Amino acid sequence: MIEVRGLTKRYGDTLAVDNLSFTVRPGQVTGFLGPNGAGKSTTMRMILGLDKPTSGVALINGKPYAELDHPLRHVGALLDAKWVHPNRSARSHLRWMAASNSIPQSRVDEVLRLVGLTEVAGKRAGSFSLGMSQRLGLAGALLGDPKILLFDEPVNGLDPEGIHWIRRFMQTLAAEGRTVLVSSHLLSEMEQTAEHLVVIGQGKLLQDTSTRDFIERSSEATVRVRSPQLAELRSLLTSKGMTVREDGARDGVPGGPALLVVGSPSDEIGLLAGANGITLLELAPQRASLEESFMQMTGGSVQYHGEVMGGAL
Repeated sequence: MIEVRGLTKRYGDTLAVDNLSFTVRPGQVTGFLGPNGAGKSTTMRMILGLDKPTSGVALINGKPYAELDHPLRHVGALLDAKWVHPNRSARSHLRWMAASNSIPQSRVDEVLRLVGLTEVAGKRAGSFSLGMSQRLGLAGALLGDPKILLFDEPVNGLDPEGIHWIRRFMQTLAAEGRTVLVSSHLLSEMEQTAEHLVVIGQGKLLQDTSTRDFIERSSEATVRVRSPQLAELRSLLTSKGMTVREDGARDGVPGGPALLVVGSPSDEIGLLAGANGITLLELAPQRASLEESFMQMTGGSVQYHGEVMGGAL
């Protein structure tokens, strides 16, 4: 288990992490989300003892990282896939890591096989693509068979097959009872991977909740309705005080013109239409994506804004 209590980090006048507290529990993948500059990487570095907090503590199974004996046996991390001597082979790099923490050398070939690098184990790490480097970083994180794992942007450089593989891989690790904390900017991927979310903005905690609850709380509830009597249906719904708007054309949404009814349950809409002889071709509650909910939640916490032609980016 990872415990963060009142964690604060200042760099001069910049407050990177502001009195942050949360717990990452075993048995599930926890997504660590926030806009660029929110303090995610700084927090992970403090958990791993790479940066010293200004105040507060970060504990791994009740201890600071610096107090762990043979820390790679307790916690594994992938923060920078290119943190490896470029002239060492993948196998030599892992053997050096294993020796530093009294891990049996036989474990090296086991983790190379787990991440799919057996055939290139003798090649120089400096010649690896970013995707291959990510896999080598994963192998290093798994080397001590730790119960706690931290991954910062682990799918960078991976193709769709590799992204699917690492998603299932992290879920399998969590299902084995491990604690898994993963930071990623690919929100669609986090929606499929993480059961729980810790969301921060400007160094402060915004949400600590299940992925499902985060989406439901951060987005409006709507129902998409189609009917051959669309104008009549709109008039009926608005006469009952319901909020109705046109459902604009969207890629991948079939069926022609439709209405979006905001804040009313689908059962109520269906019963009302049926009682007034209106045929419905579609009556579908709409679930917002994690990306939409994230933008709604963190819009006020974005540190850097760009502009595009005609308005803000």
